[in-house]
Amino acid sequence: MQPRNMSMSGVVDLAAVKAAGEAKQKAEEARARAARQQGEGQAAPVPLVIDVDEADFEREVLQRSTQAPVVIDFWAEWCEPCKQLSPVLERLTQEYAGRFVLAKIDVDRNQMLFQQFGVQGIPAVFAVVAGQALPLFQGAAPEQQVRQVLDQLVQVAEERFGLTGVPVDGEGEQAQAAPRAPEDPALAAAHSALDAGDLGGAVQAYRNVLADNPGNTEAKLGLAQAELLQRVQGLDTAQVRKEAADNPTDVRAQIRAADLDLVGGHVEDAFGRLVDTVRLTAGEDRDAARVHLLELFEVVGSEDPRVVAARGALARVLF
Repeated sequence: MQPRNMSMSGVVDLAAVKAAGEAKQKAEEARARAARQQGEGQAAPVPLVIDVDEADFEREVLQRSTQAPVVIDFWAEWCEPCKQLSPVLERLTQEYAGRFVLAKIDVDRNQMLFQQFGVQGIPAVFAVVAGQALPLFQGAAPEQQVRQVLDQLVQVAEERFGLTGVPVDGEGEQAQAAPRAPEDPALAAAHSALDAGDLGGAVQAYRNVLADNPGNTEAKLGLAQAELLQRVQGLDTAQVRKEAADNPTDVRAQIRAADLDLVGGHVEDAFGRLVDTVRLTAGEDRDAARVHLLELFEVVGSEDPRVVAARGALARVLF
């Protein structure tokens, strides 16, 4: 599933933790190229429903997802529920008129993609937004439910990545990206502080933004990342890992190690470490590990499949 540059490139490389800023930057560059090409008469309308295989997945899905969300329909000829869902998706794709693209993948002919996405059964619907994959739903859902999911996807793609769609036949001008609103100066200052390595200033700046706008998703993500970087600053990596290995029930040791795991891009290791800590501890220690794990979920993003999996593992340990 990094909004704008999201200031993740300065002190520590968090691309593996949350690729939203880099992805958004690439999306903006792709839109700029498309705008230049259209101005030169080179841009062509994009087909909204496409059949995709392993050979053209990068071009048709990953690259295209920098312009609009790409919804993936995993299907097969023998799958009766697929025959119910696919026409609904195709009709809604036309109705949404370029705000997302539908990629149809035959699982019998594309087993590698089927496995890479971790599909458990079909029909299964995923999305790729600015190069990031996220699961949407499985099974032949009712149209109203499908519509709600697509509305949420389009909203997230626009608000977090600035993806407003692709031109379609006869609607080139209408499907052009709307002019972007100027960035909030306070949010821009927070990003700049994080880019410059001023972690304390970034934390305070993001808090100021959230004081005025508690629902600002970009500020929440930026704050979580700045606080993470602040916590690991100055830690002796070897010592932290030794203490964690020697003391599996020491919550503070496990939390420090999990933070280092996350900053290093070892997302599953960080989550798994804290899930194990919750399992091995009780009382206040257990609650501290649980709360910190939830905070790390915020850094990565609630829609990330790794977060979804870790939430399930946490629930099994707790209940």
